[in-house]
Amino acid sequence: MKKTCVVALGGNAILPSKSSGRAVEQLRTIGRTMEHVATLIEAGWKVVITHGNGPQVGNILLQQEMAKGVVPQMPLDVCGAQTQGQIGYLIQQALRNILRRKKLTNPVVTLVTQVEVDENDPAFSNPTKPIGPFYEKEDAAKLKRKGLSIIEDSGRGWRRVVPSPRPIRIVEKDALKKLVQAGTVVITCGGGGVPVIRKKDGFISGVEAVIDKDFGACVLAKEVGADLLLIVTGVDRVAINFGRPNQKWLKTITLREAKRYLREGHFPSGSMGPKIQAAISFVEGTGKEAIVTSPAQIGEAIRGKAGTRIISK
Repeated sequence: MKKTCVVALGGNAILPSKSSGRAVEQLRTIGRTMEHVATLIEAGWKVVITHGNGPQVGNILLQQEMAKGVVPQMPLDVCGAQTQGQIGYLIQQALRNILRRKKLTNPVVTLVTQVEVDENDPAFSNPTKPIGPFYEKEDAAKLKRKGLSIIEDSGRGWRRVVPSPRPIRIVEKDALKKLVQAGTVVITCGGGGVPVIRKKDGFISGVEAVIDKDFGACVLAKEVGADLLLIVTGVDRVAINFGRPNQKWLKTITLREAKRYLREGHFPSGSMGPKIQAAISFVEGTGKEAIVTSPAQIGEAIRGKAGTRIISK
């Protein structure tokens, strides 16, 4: 039986940090990443792909602000759904062309995905998730006066923050599982999924929030019964004491070690923290493994020759 791998793509796998954001640049970057993802499919894995959407949803919000006198502004959940279609389309096209070149016939589909959150999640009263572009202090002050929540982000500038509730379950789980079982490569839960709350009558409604992509990937991996959660980011391996003389790259760590390093502050909340938390949750909840690595090292990581592997014990 083929094993299932959920591949969670970070922003660098879609859009380089200094890119202009043009579609052609995103497609080129995604194409390079999909070359490596295709090695998993060649090796016989069933693959589910999820991705971040921070820069893209930020651009949509900026476009809306500039055009608010011409076209109606859309709420954040609708903007998130727009990025699922936008980024999913680019991934879908790039991967399909690569698979065709390799004479592989796996269908590739993008699924706009709603993810349920708790309407009483404390995140709604404490917005913390940075989205969109960085602002200078003066511009940030203007946005604050408009009622938006703005914070200084890790010394890199000022950004808007929104609630980031924890994901509970995927609304389209049954359809998703059928697609994966049929051998379809599914691109889903983009940006962590479109956040929705379930009312007492069972009906659902979108909310102004953003789900962390890594936590969304963890729920996705659990929901589809994945054998591996592969978190793709900007470094080949995870390190402790990062940037210090005693920096140490980690090859394999246990749950106990991962939790200890997290408590000791080696993985900041604005960068590696959510990735390690998601990996811990997946491994702890399933007994399976998680790997953190870069796009170029995907193939080597699967073979145990690269990346940081998080195991139960």
